[in-house]
Amino acid sequence: MPGAAALRVAVDGPEVAAPEELAEAVAARLPALGRGAAVVPASGFYRPASLRLEHGRTDPDARYTDWLDVGALNREVLGPLGPGGTGEYLPVLWDLERDRAARAPRRPAPPGAVVLVPGALLQGVGLALDVVVHLRMSPAARRRRAAPEDRWALPAFDRYDDEVDPAALADAVVLADHPDRPALVLGGRWR
Repeated sequence: MPGAAALRVAVDGPEVAAPEELAEAVAARLPALGRGAAVVPASGFYRPASLRLEHGRTDPDARYTDWLDVGALNREVLGPLGPGGTGEYLPVLWDLERDRAARAPRRPAPPGAVVLVPGALLQGVGLALDVVVHLRMSPAARRRRAAPEDRWALPAFDRYDDEVDPAALADAVVLADHPDRPALVLGGRWR
């Protein structure tokens, strides 16, 4: 985008589809193609536990609506890297393990940067993104691959599919039911 410091790319998908692994793999290849790259996981912009888990540790509705601090991700990463922004971004806001501010310093966007933001439930919430790649998994595949202790969150992803229809909104869709056989479907072709 003219005047932007970076191309802002979401890698949207449930945790069992490993969006962060895909983002890291893409970022590792971009320098050889003459593009700087940075990965800014959306989980670094989750709300504090007191807000995120206010309705309990296993509330799928809270997982769907209350975990991601959309305002902070726009303010600290996506806005500064977009048109008219400063070109400096915050790589992480919240340390989930310690449940406190990460206090990370701002970083300048690499030259010709692509900033990849991997995470779950990223579409339809107002994030300032240029490109979205959605890792689509069928509900059956999510259930099959989810660890027993994480199955409480599955209704959040079912709701996301129903309310947002992320595959229809994305610029590209990767069918991720079988991690050893992913299939790319370009935007506008998935229905």
